Formats: sequence, structure tokens, C-alpha cells
Amino acid sequence: MLATADALGRLLDAARPVADTERIDTLDALGRVLSADVVSPLDVPPMHTSAMDGYAVRAANLAAASDAAPLKLRVSQRIPAGHTAEPLAAGTAARIFTGATVPPGADAVVMQEMAQASDDGTVAFTQPPAAGEWITRQGADIERGSVILRAGTRLTPQALGLAASVGCAALDVTRRVRVAIFFTGDELRMPGEALAPGAIYNSNRFTLRALLAKLGCDVTDFGIVADSLDATRDTLRRAALDHNLILTCGGVSVGEEDHVKPAVEAEGRIAMWQIAMKPGKPLAFGAVRRGEGGQEAFFIGLPGNPVSSFCTFLLFVRPFVLRLAGVEDVAPRVYSMRADFTQKKGDRRNEFLRARVNDGGGLDLFPNQSSAVLTSTVWGDGLIDNPPNHAITAGETVRFIPFSELMR
Repeated sequence: MLATADALGRLLDAARPVADTERIDTLDALGRVLSADVVSPLDVPPMHTSAMDGYAVRAANLAAASDAAPLKLRVSQRIPAGHTAEPLAAGTAARIFTGATVPPGADAVVMQEMAQASDDGTVAFTQPPAAGEWITRQGADIERGSVILRAGTRLTPQALGLAASVGCAALDVTRRVRVAIFFTGDELRMPGEALAPGAIYNSNRFTLRALLAKLGCDVTDFGIVADSLDATRDTLRRAALDHNLILTCGGVSVGEEDHVKPAVEAEGRIAMWQIAMKPGKPLAFGAVRRGEGGQEAFFIGLPGNPVSSFCTFLLFVRPFVLRLAGVEDVAPRVYSMRADFTQKKGDRRNEFLRARVNDGGGLDLFPNQSSAVLTSTVWGDGLIDNPPNHAITAGETVRFIPFSELMR
């Protein structure tokens, strides 16, 4: 069995980003991946602006201002945000508002709380401002010609705002990754159907479809495929035609009713099988031929137990799909946290334990770590990455990967 780090490395080395791109409205680009750098065509802000409501002045005109000897200046203009500023007349102040253009000739803004306006059109100052005070300089945030978002960036709400701040109405992005998914098991039923003896509801279909949706994939769901080699091979052939990745759930072990692995070997190749992790050992990776042209669709086969399929998706499928979409940095942030529990015996495999953060800032362990206990994934906040053969003692520091990192 491969170590988890080695297995992930093989997957990411094999991933080839989708070549097709498209240009879409910035308003519709949430979660998409940039295929080209975004270069700012302008400075932000595009002019010197006031950071406060107050008065724009020449600092030198108020150098002698004090509580004992206030200085008065005539207010020569009023500048709201979005309006043109005239050059500041000598010996005057300009009433100015937050975000408004600083008039030529002014080099400081005095906030209105530090000035006393009079009905006669003058304003008194008791403290001299420093040159540059309360002025946001042109280009202070973004300079014209600078790269503000790199190709390979997955666009967040704040990234969309940044693109919009330099006037980008449309962005070049990678085409969505096309994923075909199907589920094997004669025992599977859909919610709403009656459960015959020995049957179970197909929870994995809902979990995996939702996880793919969070990644922004175009998903074709081939549903539940009968437990037969011919049916599995036929579905693989159809799925390979127009998809970048085929994702299956169940049937990748070595039982007599596990047909996915031999079906993939017949229709393509298996490059990796079985990982030294718990839960999720029977994970397969390979490719399925796409017609007669020598092209292939990637294949990942997940185990059927619900926690196993959930964990292997987060740890392997998610980074692989992101790499196909053009994202370079696909590693989740890992946090060092205190274990507030004891686990006396480690497993020979790399364990991923469901845990949650308690009120004291430590981690509590879900009491049943079985791969069939889906409630642990709802109860927990993330996974403890526990090395092979390592028992955990209360108070020690462990590696914790929050679900928020694994689902963004």
C-alpha cells in the first residue's frame, strides 16, 4: 500500500489542467479559476483622495496654528465624492468628504472634528496638520500595470471585488472540469424508494454530488450501475467520451461482486490502487480510453463506505480536480492543535480521525471512528492527520485539517 503523501503526489503529478478557456462576466465568476493574469489598467485610487470628512488645506498655511492662536481660512469650495475639484485658492481651505478628490495645491486634510466652521464662511484650526495627513495617495492600493490576480487563482468574493475595482467587467477562466460519476451496488436505493431486505439508501450520491458542486464542476450523474462487469464497462465507455474525470463509488475492492477495478483494467489502466490510510484504503486511480484516438479520461474509484468516500474525496479528489482546473496551490492549511483525549493504540495506516474543536481550544474525538458512521462527519469540524502506529496522549499536539479548508 502507498503512503498517503506518495499517493497524492502521484495524482497531482498526473493531473493535466483543462486547456479550454472562456471569457465570462466578472459577476458570474465566483469559484472559477483564472486562466490569465489580471493586470490593472489604472491606479487605485485613480487620484489623491480624502480619507476623512474635513478640510483640504496647504499644511504650511497652518504651521502656526495653536489652541492659543487659532488660524482662520476662508472655505473656497465644497468637494463631495465623485465631483471635480478645482485648484485650491491660495490661503483658503476646501470642504471635502471621504473619498473625494483632493484639490491640486492641497497637501493635507484636517478632519472636521479638529476644525471649527463659522457661519461667515470661514473655518478655524487650532493644530497644524502634517503634510500628507488623511490623504490616500493615488495608486496607494494598486499601481497601474501591476498584476493583481495571478492565473490559477480560484476566484473568491473578495477577488471579484478586486477585479471590479480596476474596471474588469469580464475575466478569462478555465472551462469547468467535466466529471462523470456513478455508483455501484445492487443494494443501493434512492430516498423515497422502499427498502427491501438488505438494501440501503445511497447517501454517497448526495455527499459526492454536493462536494463536486462546491468545486464548480460540470457533473454528469450516471446513477446506480448494476453489479456486473458488462454494465460497469459499458458505463465507463460512455462516461469517458466527454469528461475529464470519471469518479466511481463502491466496487473497488477485491470481492467477487467488486467489478470496477477489472472493468477499468479492461477499458483503460489502473496506475495506483490501495492507500495506507484509514478510512479509505481501497482507492484506485487510472484512466479510461476515450474512443480510438488514444485520448483518455482520468479515473478515480472511491470506496463505498460513506466516511471512506467522504475522506478520500476531500484528501485526493478535491486537490486533483482543482489541479485539473488550473489551481497550483491545492494544499489545505493544517493547524497544530491540542488533543484533549487519549487514544491508546495507533493503527498501522495513516489515520484520519473525525474531531471537533471544544470551548477550551482543544480537540475532542468522536467516540466511534468506524468508516460507516456518517454522523461523525456532521458532528466534527475536521480531520486529525495521525501518523501510522501513533498512539495519542491527552495534551499532545496533533495535526488538524478543518473541513472548512477541505471544502473551499
